[in-house]
Amino acid sequence: MGFGSKFLWGVSSSGFQFEMGDPSGESVDANTDWFVWVHNPENIKRGVVSGDFPENGVNYWGLYAKDHEIARRLGLNAYRIGLEWSRIFPKSTAAVEVDVEKASDGNISSVNLDDKALEALEKLADKKALDHYRLIVEDLRMKGFKVFVCLNHFTLPLWIHDPITTRATRLKRGPKGWLDETTVVEFAKYAAYVAYRLGDIVDYWATFNEPMAVCEAGYMLPESGFPPGVSSFKAVKKVAKHLAVAHARAYDTIKKFDIVRADDDSPASAWVGLIHNVIPAQPFRAGEKIDVDAARFMDNLHNQFFPRAAVEGWLDENFNGVKEKSEVKGYLGQRLDWLGVNYYTRFVIRGKSNLLARLFAGIPAIPEIVPNYGFGCQPNSVSAAGKPTSDMGWEIYPEGLLEALKAMAGFGKPLYVTENGVADAEYKLRPKFLEEHVAVLERAVNEEKLDVRGYFHWALTDNYEWAKGFKMKFGLYAVDLKTKRRTPRKSAKTYQQIIEKSRGG
Repeated sequence: MGFGSKFLWGVSSSGFQFEMGDPSGESVDANTDWFVWVHNPENIKRGVVSGDFPENGVNYWGLYAKDHEIARRLGLNAYRIGLEWSRIFPKSTAAVEVDVEKASDGNISSVNLDDKALEALEKLADKKALDHYRLIVEDLRMKGFKVFVCLNHFTLPLWIHDPITTRATRLKRGPKGWLDETTVVEFAKYAAYVAYRLGDIVDYWATFNEPMAVCEAGYMLPESGFPPGVSSFKAVKKVAKHLAVAHARAYDTIKKFDIVRADDDSPASAWVGLIHNVIPAQPFRAGEKIDVDAARFMDNLHNQFFPRAAVEGWLDENFNGVKEKSEVKGYLGQRLDWLGVNYYTRFVIRGKSNLLARLFAGIPAIPEIVPNYGFGCQPNSVSAAGKPTSDMGWEIYPEGLLEALKAMAGFGKPLYVTENGVADAEYKLRPKFLEEHVAVLERAVNEEKLDVRGYFHWALTDNYEWAKGFKMKFGLYAVDLKTKRRTPRKSAKTYQQIIEKSRGG
């Protein structure tokens, strides 16, 4: 198995999903949209969310050193963490004045912070939380890990997004999160401040984790359990645009304020990327134009829109896949140093004809996800293609990882597999899942010669799986939620052996 000595083997985690759970309650962060969302009685009663609460979680906040040591013993050399915006700024930063410029199209083209703005942010920041994140990063560095820090993994401070009010008023009142352009400015402030305060120990940054999931799950798929749970394609377009602009503005501010190279072998003092969930969209009937058109539309919307904006500056606001000169924005392009690929399974798409969609939205065919493939399967079953399915009802489709990586390689940036894993409570699927996906990864690196530089498994320990709660077990290590004891599953040994073999061990 040839990956090279510099290849990174790691695990991924995020703030909300892992941090809470210490018996004293000190780690509880109640200041996010997701916290109020999963506690909302209406959501629990309707089954929108599980009824499990994150404050009963695995307590990475308190036990991080133990988890880092477990990861070190597995032979890992990289670790991805997420920061909680709401921990660092539990109260609004809107009063902090910054210079905001707009392009001729009305979009925000720059957000400039001076020393006065940083001083004002310093007064508002929760220093205790920031210092704790510093301890986490320093512990990882001391144990020999390359540290990747993601600034935003779905959750928003409650002062940015009140999902219950937003849903109740059908997006008319808020705070409305990414529907409001002001969120772009506040995110740029947050990114600037964190880069300023942690840049001396962090070189690898990601602005967002899975921004398209925020658009699609929150504003197209109310049954997904994502806030605010409203179906509006108009909102999808606006949220996607604001997220794309926010990535560019955060990229600029991180570059400006992180000027210290933490490690001599880092590509830059601030190497700024994006973590993107890539889902190959395959037509149900390869010979049927309506299915091919629908799959192409889905690929354009989900897979292509965001990296195109970050690399090419192409803001395809109508999602029609036709590159018009007016859609290419200088204030967006050339703002991506690396691209993270989260891969779990595929879409299989059937096209549905709709005259109104064709006339008013320019959509050639409405995409429908075909049941019993990809994400649309029964849990713990077999897909229509004869593939096993996970506890989440996701088809195990390792060959799709190569398709995802090849598609993203077209953007010409170094790639990392930043998430890959399986919900498997009975521990039957994960060892083979790991072996098969790493085999595909090896082919991508050695045969296809793709510039893939690392693989991060989701996850080291079990986590709080958003609306699904604690029922979905993704961890190499099981966690007893009462005692917080970590117990290795056989897949931990499998991953350790894969890493040893890759290094000639």
